[in-house]
Amino acid sequence: MHYPSRRAVASLLAIGAFGALTLPVHAQTYPTKPITVIVPFAAGGPTDVVTRLVGEHMSRTLGQQIVVENVGGAGGTTGMTRVAQSTPDGYTIGVGNMGTQSAAPALYPELKYDPAKSFDQIGVVNFTPQAIVAKKATAATDLKAFLAYLKANSEKLSYGHAGVGSISYVSGVLFNSQFGFKPALVAYRGTGPALNDLVGGNIDYIVDQSLNVIPQITGGTIKAYAIAAPQRLESLPDVPTTKELGVDFIFSAWNAMVAPKGLPADVRAKLIEALDKALDDPGIKKRYVELGSTAPTGADRGPAGLQKLVESEVIRITPALKAAAEKK
Repeated sequence: MHYPSRRAVASLLAIGAFGALTLPVHAQTYPTKPITVIVPFAAGGPTDVVTRLVGEHMSRTLGQQIVVENVGGAGGTTGMTRVAQSTPDGYTIGVGNMGTQSAAPALYPELKYDPAKSFDQIGVVNFTPQAIVAKKATAATDLKAFLAYLKANSEKLSYGHAGVGSISYVSGVLFNSQFGFKPALVAYRGTGPALNDLVGGNIDYIVDQSLNVIPQITGGTIKAYAIAAPQRLESLPDVPTTKELGVDFIFSAWNAMVAPKGLPADVRAKLIEALDKALDDPGIKKRYVELGSTAPTGADRGPAGLQKLVESEVIRITPALKAAAEKK
């Protein structure tokens, strides 16, 4: 019997090893190390809260830790720029929001990313309807009376927000623009200080994410007029919606998971699957109810739903934001 020489065996082993190295490795191995998810806002804010909630579940699905890194600045665009410019290997992803992914182009002319083109979309993480709230001493007893009060007095009143580019800024611009209100806009360095001044009666009203104001509403320290949504929130069952009150103002904030453009298809598929599993988890659904949020369903799920949302929101939001900027 003829046996191959040692040199021949070594050659065959080398060829096999080379072949193994040239095979795609993502499908078999991703992820092999922790994944960094950049949240472009401070820890403890709405985007950070839902990212950590969903990220913990995704970590279990993927078998690797998801590490949240908070990279604030410029209305969240600093962190999202970093995501857009990262290596598209699945180890750096980001969770932006309506501000960074739809409002930013109108607010930042020198923006270094295009929300619709610079990312591979993973999916919407959550929707959170806005709450129309005012200082406790406001005399109006219902939403329509409050709108009439604003129309008659808006130039004497103040609207607080968490900074240009924040959700409360964007929703306020659209709300005030739609109804013709012209209050003084008072900017704060975050939602917390703005709410503190609303509770203290130093500003008159805010339109902000229900997630942010649920404690103050249930505690009776501010007055809630409506949730800008079609259906009432389970966490605020006594607060009516704009729809049921016949007021044409529906507005939800949202957070979305994205990755740098050029992500390998198999890596993207794993991230999409992990996000879907997290959103279907009963524990996360229960927590969303407590936060006044909902998970995307049906056509709103996944990359296609997010891409459509980003594009439509840019069209809806941009005119009002540009008009507001021109008035400054």
